[in-house]
Amino acid sequence: MSHDSSSARIVTDLRIWMTSAAPGAMLPSTRSLVAQYGASPVTVQQALRTLAAQGMIESRPGVGTFVRAVRLARPNDYGWQTAALGAPPARVPQLSAALRTAANDVIALHSGYPDRELLPERLVRTAFTRAARSSAAVHRSPAAGLPELQAWFAAELEAAAPAGVAPPAPSDVVVLPGSQSGLSSVFRALVGAGRPLLMESPTYWGAILAAAQAGVEVVPIPSSVNGPDPADLVRAFEQTGARAFYAQPTFANPTGIQWSAAAAGTVLDVVRRFGAFLIEDDWAHDFGITADAGPLAARDDSGHVVYLRSLTKSVSPAVRVAGIVARGPARERILADTQAQSMYVSGMLQAVALDVVTQPAWATHLRGLRRQLAVRRDLLAAALREHVPDAHLAALPRGGLNLWVRLPDATDLDRLVLDCERDGVVVAAGDEWFPAEPTAPHLRLNYSGPNPGAFPEGARIIGAALARQQG
Repeated sequence: MSHDSSSARIVTDLRIWMTSAAPGAMLPSTRSLVAQYGASPVTVQQALRTLAAQGMIESRPGVGTFVRAVRLARPNDYGWQTAALGAPPARVPQLSAALRTAANDVIALHSGYPDRELLPERLVRTAFTRAARSSAAVHRSPAAGLPELQAWFAAELEAAAPAGVAPPAPSDVVVLPGSQSGLSSVFRALVGAGRPLLMESPTYWGAILAAAQAGVEVVPIPSSVNGPDPADLVRAFEQTGARAFYAQPTFANPTGIQWSAAAAGTVLDVVRRFGAFLIEDDWAHDFGITADAGPLAARDDSGHVVYLRSLTKSVSPAVRVAGIVARGPARERILADTQAQSMYVSGMLQAVALDVVTQPAWATHLRGLRRQLAVRRDLLAAALREHVPDAHLAALPRGGLNLWVRLPDATDLDRLVLDCERDGVVVAAGDEWFPAEPTAPHLRLNYSGPNPGAFPEGARIIGAALARQQG
C-alpha cells in the first residue's frame, strides 16, 4: 500500500470517529495510531496535517491533538459606528471599474493599465536587483525625493522648453508615491475644502475622487476634441472666483484628445489673466502614437502651471512614483501636504524608476511601445467600425491608451455593461468620468490591455448587446 493511500485511509477513519466524538476530545497519540494502522510515523503525521488543514483538529504542543470545537459564525453589529462617524461631509465616489481584476478567460477592455507585454519588464527587474544592492534598500530618502530623480524630472521639462523660458530647477520638483496622492495634495494645498476647482468634463475619474476626498467644489468645464472653450473658462473663473483649473492637455483620459498648440496657449493666457493655477496632469506622456507630448509646463516659468508627471503606468504598476513640478510658495505648500500624508517616498522605488528611465534601452522601449499601441488602437477602432456601426468615435486618439466611444442616446448603459460581461467582455461605462451628470452614454475601451487578437470578438459582442436593445 502506498504512503499516500495509507494516509488517506487514516484521514477517512479519523473523520468518521470524530463525527461521534465530543468537541475537544483528545485523539489517540501518534504512537497508538502507528500501532493501530501499521503505518509509519511519517504517514500518521501526514494524515494529522491534512485534518488540521481542513480545520477538523488542533494541536496543543506538549499536551496532544484534539477535535476542534465548532465555532458558529456570529454576525457583528456595527451600528454603533453610524453614530460615532456621523454623516459623511460629501459622497465620495466609488473606486473605478477600471481597477477591477478580470478573469483570464474574458476579453478585458476596461482596465486603466497597459498589459504586461507593453512594459519594460527586463529593465525593471534589473533595476530592482541593482537597487537591492545599493544604499537605497536601507536608507530613508529626502522628503522631496532623491536629488537625481528630481533632476531628471526637471531636465525632461527643460528639453521641451522654448527659447526664452527659464527651465525648472531640480529643487522645484517633489517626488510622490504615485500621481493619485499628488492630485489629493495639490487640491488640498492649492484649492482647499469648500473652494471651487474648475475641471474638464469628462475627465480622469481619479481626479474626481481626489477632489471629493479633499472636499473641494468641482465646477465642470465641457471639453471637446479641441479642448475646453476659452469663453467657458473665462466665464467660470468670473462667476466662481476659482483659482485653479485641472486639465489633461495631452492624450486626456478618457477621451484621448490633445490640445492644439494654439488652444493650449489661449488657456494658459486665461489662467494667467485670472491669477490662477493650471494643474496639468501629464499621465500619458510616454504613450504618444502619432504625436508627442508637449507639456504646457515647459512654456511657463511664472509658476502658473503645476505639473504632474507619472511613471507608474509606463514603467510598472509596482513602481508607484510620480513627480510634481511647482515653483514658488505653491511648491512649499504641496511639499508640506505630501510630508504630512506619507513623509517620504520609498528610496527603493525611486532608485528603480530612475534606473529605468536613464538607461539607453528606455528610449528604444518607448519607440517599440509607440508601434505596438498604434497597431492595437487601429485594430480595436476597425473592429468597432465593423461590428458596432452605431458607435461614434469623435476622433482617433494620437496617443494614450483608450478609445472614447459615444453610443446612441437611448442606450441603457448599465444593461449593456452587464450583458457584455455575461457574454465574456468586460467594459467600463463612461459615466464615472463625468464630474457632473453624463451628457450621453459612452464606453471607455482600453486598447492596451491583454490579448489584442480578441478585439474583433469583443467588438462583435458589444455590437450584439447593443443591437438587442435597439431591436
